[in-house]
Amino acid sequence: TLDLHTFSPRDVRDLVPDYLDECLKRGITQVRIIHGKGTGTLRRIVHSILDRRPDVISYGQDDVGGGSWGATVVILTQKPQGK
Repeated sequence: TLDLHTFSPRDVRDLVPDYLDECLKRGITQVRIIHGKGTGTLRRIVHSILDRRPDVISYGQDDVGGGSWGATVVILTQKPQGK
């Protein structure tokens, strides 16, 4: 889980890709990103980043974890062996 509550939108643009890259290196294929409800700025930034990443299979609001539209669950591809 990555909680973005304490980060500015400027920081999120680098933080989210770095976090996803590290998850892939560790073989983690499902992550939860908490962006909060607020004005939706962080959510839009996160979704924009996810839309541009070929290693993101899907993403959507976190219905299971109780975060509703304040969190996004991301499904990543598995990194091929040897890369």
